Amino acid sequence: MSAARRLVVGNWKMHGSHPANAELLAGILGARPFGCDVAVCVPFPYLSETAVSLAASDLRWGAQDCSAHAQGAYTGEVSAAMLAEFGCRYAIVGHSERRALHGESDQGVADKAKAALGSGVTPIVCVGETREQREAGETAAVVKRQLSAVIHTLAHCVSEMVVAYEPVWAIGTGLSATPQQAQEVHELLRAQLQAASGHASRIRILYGGSVKPDNAAVLFSQPDIDGALVGGASLKAADFVAICRAAG
Repeated sequence: MSAARRLVVGNWKMHGSHPANAELLAGILGARPFGCDVAVCVPFPYLSETAVSLAASDLRWGAQDCSAHAQGAYTGEVSAAMLAEFGCRYAIVGHSERRALHGESDQGVADKAKAALGSGVTPIVCVGETREQREAGETAAVVKRQLSAVIHTLAHCVSEMVVAYEPVWAIGTGLSATPQQAQEVHELLRAQLQAASGHASRIRILYGGSVKPDNAAVLFSQPDIDGALVGGASLKAADFVAICRAAG
C-alpha cells in the first residue's frame, strides 16, 4: 500500500540560467494549486534564487547531491548543513549518473542519506538497474542490494527518506519502463521497506525514467507508485505542470 499524497520532483540536472530559471519557476508557480506535493532540485549555484522565488509558495526546493561529510578538507563538496541554510527540503543522493560517472558506492550513497537526515534534509535515494542487469534477470537483486545499504545505515530513520526507482536504461533515452514493470519493482521495494521498518506506507517511492505528460497518468495509476522524479520534462513548465496535474 502506497503513501497517500503523491510527490513530483523536478531534477534540473546541469541545466539552467538566470533568465531560464525565472521563466520556468514563474510558469510552475502560475499553475498552482496542485493536488500533490511539488519540488525542484536545482544546481547548487541556483539554490539562493530558487529559495527566494519559492519562499512564499507551497513549492519546495532541493539539491541534486550532498556530501557525506559535515565539514573539512573536501574541496568541491557541499554539506547537508549548507543546504539546510538555503531552506532545502530535499537532496537527491545516489542518482545513477553519479553512481556511473563518479563511482559512488551503495555505502557511500547510504552515508550521504544519513548526513542529509542529520541536517534536516530529506534524502531522495535513487536505485535502479542497467539494461544489461535487467536482461540478465538481475533487477530485483540489484535494487534490493542498493536499498539494503541505506536501510542498514539509516536504521530507525528509514521511514524519513524518499526512494526513487530509476531504471538506468530509461533515463534520458526516451524509453520508459511499462507501468507493469515499474509497479513490479515498486512493490518489491515497498515489501523490503516494510520488512525493515514496519512503516512502508509512510515512505514515498517515486518513479524516474523518461516521465512525460503522456505517460504520467498511467504510471501514477499503479498502486505503489507515489509520484515521479522528473528529468528532461521538468525543464519545460508546461510539461512539468501537466505531470503535476496527473499526480493530483
